Amino acid sequence: MQPARLPLEVNPMRLTASLCLSALLLSPALAAPLAVTPVPDAHLSAPRADLVPQPQRAEFPAGTLPLAGLGVKVVGNAPELGWAARDLRETWQTRLGASLPDGGRTPITIGTRADAALAAKARAAGLYTETPEGYALWVDETGAYVLGADALGAYHGAQTLRQLLTPQGLRFARIQDAPKLGQRVAMLYLDGNSGAINDRLIPLLAQLKYNAVLIMSDYVQWDVAKAGGWAHPGGATKAEAARVARLAREHGLEVIPLIETLGHVGWMFQGGKNLDLVQDPDSQNPFAYDTLNPQTYERVVFPVLREAVEVFQPKVIHIGHDEVRNRDRFPARANGKAAGFENLFVDDTVRLHDFLKAQNVGTMIWHDAAFSDSVIGSLPAKLPKDIQVAYWNYTADTNTGTLGRIKTLGFPVLGASWAEPGNAEGLARAAAQAGALGMIQTRWSGYFGNPSIWDGMAEQGVALVRAGASFWNPAGRAVANADALYRDLYAPNAYAQAAGSLVNLTPLVTRALTDNDEKGWIGKGPDTDLRNLGSGNVRVGDYRFDVRGAVMLRGNRAAAKELPERATVELGRKADALAFLHTTGWPAPTNREVVGRYEIRYADGTVLNQPLEYGRHIRAWTDTLPSSMIAAPGWTGKTRDGLDVNVPVLEWKNPKPGVAIQSVTLISEGKGANPTLIGLTLIGGGK
Repeated sequence: MQPARLPLEVNPMRLTASLCLSALLLSPALAAPLAVTPVPDAHLSAPRADLVPQPQRAEFPAGTLPLAGLGVKVVGNAPELGWAARDLRETWQTRLGASLPDGGRTPITIGTRADAALAAKARAAGLYTETPEGYALWVDETGAYVLGADALGAYHGAQTLRQLLTPQGLRFARIQDAPKLGQRVAMLYLDGNSGAINDRLIPLLAQLKYNAVLIMSDYVQWDVAKAGGWAHPGGATKAEAARVARLAREHGLEVIPLIETLGHVGWMFQGGKNLDLVQDPDSQNPFAYDTLNPQTYERVVFPVLREAVEVFQPKVIHIGHDEVRNRDRFPARANGKAAGFENLFVDDTVRLHDFLKAQNVGTMIWHDAAFSDSVIGSLPAKLPKDIQVAYWNYTADTNTGTLGRIKTLGFPVLGASWAEPGNAEGLARAAAQAGALGMIQTRWSGYFGNPSIWDGMAEQGVALVRAGASFWNPAGRAVANADALYRDLYAPNAYAQAAGSLVNLTPLVTRALTDNDEKGWIGKGPDTDLRNLGSGNVRVGDYRFDVRGAVMLRGNRAAAKELPERATVELGRKADALAFLHTTGWPAPTNREVVGRYEIRYADGTVLNQPLEYGRHIRAWTDTLPSSMIAAPGWTGKTRDGLDVNVPVLEWKNPKPGVAIQSVTLISEGKGANPTLIGLTLIGGGK
């Protein structure tokens, strides 16, 4: 990834421009020239103090290894060692804008315990490990050293070393680390947007020390699908599928294709094709196929699986088999009813298992249809015991004992978690206790919803961070500010600071952040206000603001109906970007509802409009779900009565940095979610 300030790299705010030839009509009652305070760090991008995932053992002696003279020394020929050096060089370039040469006066040595000299150094340091995928890492005045118990362990160690980089050098450290769970799987999608999204997600997953990806592949444009007229135009090409698989492997990730079979098979009926193979002839949206029709396998399923094996070269294919009876009738046909569900399910599963086994590929299924309470006493006994079973549990109750029960029945088992905070963490602990193979972090964003991982369902991206940390070290601390870390890993910035000016909004304030008399903030009293945000010169995430109160505008709630419709901030200054610390007093009923806008007026008379779409550019202080990463994570905290609250930051990239910004006007649409400006900072001084 190229180093870039995020708004330059990802600019989805759909800026609309219009030329204003006459003076903009402003509300004179609220327009006022405002004071500013120059600061050297209006925006500051800096490394985190903690390591994610948390190592099993880590010490951080005082000191830093200077950057001058550092170079990479790879000891060994395993490809993982070369990938480690590649990733370190990318970090140097992205974070520091500098190159990391081979060799160097002070070495960063990367190898495995197969190298006797490096292994001896690790033993002398008291950090040697032989645990699979484990590593020893130490940084001192002599250099930086990464020793893997194996090549993949050395690669994981390099991901930790990347986090020790600061603008001054590498932090001194002594780390011995290894994963608690053997398989740490994250879910990806293949569709027409795969390139841009997966090219960011795959390196992100490597940094979080995942070691496998479950790739949703239903709608890949297989040759058999194109020939039969049922290839989806929005699906990924086979070439793209192969490219993503190669990229994953080159980041230490085993590739596990997910091709849903038996149920969730709308892919094979695309374009109204193969309807003679549906399980339920009365279905308006076919969900399952007819297991008793040989053409199901000869015409569709086996050819697709054969192509998947060729493209992905997997060790295991996940064949789905979940929720089989959740929608259509199953069985629906007379011959199927005579056979019964259990026999149909077992015969199909065994048939696919045997087909894959003949090609030296294993089988994985979801647990719910085969291990439900109604069939667990009989159906599993009829299945081959080398089938891997993924037990999905998306509830707060993760200690149900089901993982252990599936394992007791003789099957290798993994847990599968969801985006809700606490779910991955709890299920990872249960998986470790049950001796499971590992964990899968699922994503369910629609077959063609890849971009939503950044804008629309970003909470599922944030969950990848929390899950990665928990899968590696289930006993570790929960990740603080996981949304900020996700944003930084997905679209990393250089470690740098930018000067700017903090705007004092005092003349425009309409509500206090505190509410001692039920006349401040939202009128709910001192236990339900934003007093914990602080006041004055405040650091909020990567930004600095002068917080004096809230410029809360009109909404349709009783507590906001008498507030002004707009407020104008007179500036008369140049800037490279504007940072808005803002929120709404109450939530909107749906995301993407336009609740207001900023009008940015330049000294040359032109005006630019920045719409405020709820959930994308702005959200309520009580709405802590980060569904979009367009607005940066800002302040998070609690009210006096314990309610989780937050205030995000929207950074607006100025397309005309050479022209002074005369004023910024915040305008409310008067809806339930009423825009509220708490801080405004000018970043840079323009050109």
